[in-house]
Amino acid sequence: MKAITYRVFGAARDVLQIEDLESPTPGPGEVLIDVAFSGVNPSDVKARAGARPGVTKPPYPVIVPHSDGSGIISAVGEGVLEGRIGERVWIWNGQWQRPFGTAAEQIALPSEQAVRLPDSASLETGAVLGIPGLTACHTVFSGGDIAGQTVLVQGGAGTVGYLAVQLAKWGGARVIATAGSGSLNRARSAGADATLDYATPDLAEQILDANSGQPVHRIVEVEFGRNAETDAAVIAENGRINTYGSAKAMTPPLPFYPLMFKSVTLEMVLIYLQSPEIRARTIAQLARALKEGALDCPIQSVHDLTNAAAAHEEVEAGGRTGAVLIRTDS
Repeated sequence: MKAITYRVFGAARDVLQIEDLESPTPGPGEVLIDVAFSGVNPSDVKARAGARPGVTKPPYPVIVPHSDGSGIISAVGEGVLEGRIGERVWIWNGQWQRPFGTAAEQIALPSEQAVRLPDSASLETGAVLGIPGLTACHTVFSGGDIAGQTVLVQGGAGTVGYLAVQLAKWGGARVIATAGSGSLNRARSAGADATLDYATPDLAEQILDANSGQPVHRIVEVEFGRNAETDAAVIAENGRINTYGSAKAMTPPLPFYPLMFKSVTLEMVLIYLQSPEIRARTIAQLARALKEGALDCPIQSVHDLTNAAAAHEEVEAGGRTGAVLIRTDS
């Protein structure tokens, strides 16, 4: 099978290559997936570049990158029902703590990591549901029902934020989203009731004004370090901040007492490490949203395997308006 590989850290065009590898065989409890699309996420490009703290060399001799993807089950291992053959699926944690991810024509994975894709959803959409979809869904609903509450989505025009806005509206919340001045319409198109420029100096006041002077119940946060003071100012008593990033301030000071005296719950979200129970619940919520037509997963670009470096560079450049995918069956 053809696959994208790398053996050392470095720039995409220097280290990514396409080569022929032996096709995998599904072991006990596994399925073999003919991959249709592989999703490229910021975590994938950071791993390939060697940008993880304390990691000086790749953990495996050869790595096939990417954790997200979609495709069709073509074979099953011992203990897996043969009825799964032919099933359209999406993939989570494809390359998490293992060498071979989804940037290949085939992948063998534990059966539970291949989730049936609703008939109404495309394979392209399936390749977005792993990291972005699960992160958005967990950060919106972790902490319980949001119907009738106000949810603030910081970074509502980003890939995760755009999905979070839609999911929060589907869940019955009023949604305030922040974004860059040039991306406010995108956050609004996702369904946000109010959109605000995150660079405005009086952002906290504007958030409260957008909510009739009242604090917000929940915050989905993409840049916790930069926004911690604002979040502390606008969160309600017994509110919840679910944060999945802090790239612009990786060791931020924490407004401890303002958060403590509101009894705020702060959750750091790393979607790779969801417990089986929580992941099952999150997957079920995503499936319901998809079946009810509540979730649109925009695609910015689709590359073929020979153009994987360009896909990585596109993600590294930032400012995306949708997911970047690699078509693996071309």
